[in-house]
Amino acid sequence: MMVKPISPVEQIAATLRDHPSIRSKLAIGAATRDLNLTALSAGQPGDDAAALWNGVEYDLIAGEGFIPAFVADDPWFAGWCAVMVNLSDIAAMGGRATAIVDQVWAPDTATAAPILQGLRDASETYGVPIVGGHTNLAAPAVGIAASIMGKADAVITSFDAQPGDLLIAAVDHRGAYRNFDNFCAALTAPADRLRGDLALLPELARGGLVHAGKDISQGGIIGTALMLAECSDVGIDIDLGAVTTPAGVDLDRWLRSFPSFGFLLSVAPEHANAVCARFAERDIDAGAIGTVTADSRITLRHDGDQALFWDHADTPYLGLKGSTNA
Repeated sequence: MMVKPISPVEQIAATLRDHPSIRSKLAIGAATRDLNLTALSAGQPGDDAAALWNGVEYDLIAGEGFIPAFVADDPWFAGWCAVMVNLSDIAAMGGRATAIVDQVWAPDTATAAPILQGLRDASETYGVPIVGGHTNLAAPAVGIAASIMGKADAVITSFDAQPGDLLIAAVDHRGAYRNFDNFCAALTAPADRLRGDLALLPELARGGLVHAGKDISQGGIIGTALMLAECSDVGIDIDLGAVTTPAGVDLDRWLRSFPSFGFLLSVAPEHANAVCARFAERDIDAGAIGTVTADSRITLRHDGDQALFWDHADTPYLGLKGSTNA
């Protein structure tokens, strides 16, 4: 009996499905179960930030913690990222950031210094103040986390992707890998450009041009697409041939990479060109890489071949028991 050889698309799907950066997100399900949280809880867990209506606008709050090995390997960059990735979470919601608080652990002042400098440098570059936090300079190891606050007039959520929407990936390719799979396009960019790039998302939200979206986070394009699909209770069909990569970057690595500026947006076909044009005006690569479907599967296809990456109905990823659309 002949065994059918595995196709390149099936190999990519299997490799990504088993990669630590993808599987690490499964820990979210354990936390939400212990906290008794679902997508119907206050702040709608599963989004990039909690959005709380105050009667006039939305108050946004989000937080990030960092893998100890990452902090120890590049403490200044870890401090920078504590600001940068939080800003992306607020932007992904269609918001504008207002303030950051940090939490830093280190065995002494000298060890903490580069982390704090990274925090300060990013805060000044992006123009968002650090307003306080918590510092422990007698800890056995280094660590950093940060929380961010913001405001939004209109929000982009993870829960409103519609079957028939196009999935648009908007990613700044003008960078390089800093460490691990972190692709950074921010460190040599002018501050006004970085601030203007983030301001695109609130503009899209106010214009009603986007149904849903997420910041591309740990797990990259593929992991973020899975989270978006599960939150919205939809499937996504991704065309690998439509995914553009920076020069010299392999596709499988790019699909799991964590870019400094990257968003997945679920957009009605009639608005796709307008959305992509907004990013193109700022030299940010943006294009449709797939289609939102009415099932629960994230599939990959290329050159006539197709492979299942994940079915969130069979294997929940975030474990939030569906979405508000269910």
